[in-house]
Amino acid sequence: MKARSPSSSIRTTRFSRRARNTAVGDGWTCARALQELRALGEQRNVDGMAQFGIYAKIVYGVAKPQMDELARRIRKDHKLALELWASGVHDARILAGMIDLPEQVSAEQMEKWVRDFDNWDVCDGTCCHLSVFAAPAWKKAVSWSRREPEFVKRGGFALMAYLACHDKRAADSRFRRLLPQIERQACDERNFVRKAVNWALRNIGKRNLRLNREAIRAAESIRRHDTRSARWIAADALRELQSDAIQARLRRKARSSP
Repeated sequence: MKARSPSSSIRTTRFSRRARNTAVGDGWTCARALQELRALGEQRNVDGMAQFGIYAKIVYGVAKPQMDELARRIRKDHKLALELWASGVHDARILAGMIDLPEQVSAEQMEKWVRDFDNWDVCDGTCCHLSVFAAPAWKKAVSWSRREPEFVKRGGFALMAYLACHDKRAADSRFRRLLPQIERQACDERNFVRKAVNWALRNIGKRNLRLNREAIRAAESIRRHDTRSARWIAADALRELQSDAIQARLRRKARSSP
């Protein structure tokens, strides 16, 4: 098993175990996987995706449960993931993020893939299933959030949101340093960006009581920017972070912590 990279505090043991079970020689080629995806796709799903703002040049419309099952059948395969991504097919790129091995994902691969993000589905799916568990995740979260392309920027804030959920061992200080960047980008009026900024702020504020207070202060500061996007981000974040349910959950968590 590979040692965990010092640049990431996320455990990757479970991925290494899967790596030992990779279906090498099991007949899964890029052509076979694309054939399976094409057979599973449905036009009604493509139409449904469009209603939620998901557009891609080539999309088959494979439903999520079927995608999950196909990923389980293929198992982990880094080489196949690279080939599927290079195909340019939307469904294949979602599958690539699900079967790739985070410990084999380099900063160069992440940069190459982020340039291909053309909708929120492939952006969020790749960040959720793969990028958040890769060693460069923290650096890319900050770097991408500072860039201008819509789905690159969204990818940065999506990574922040996923890190807040999955990196259980990260110190509060790492998340605290993200808050100024969240505030700076809160005036971006693009829908998919502002939603990701809000998402990152809320997730950070739900880690513990200390970060909850920090996130609430950040939201109050964002509200003072007085742009439509900033007002929405602040109001939505404050509604959740100050809610009785979240406050009660964080107090229970604080009492149970050693």
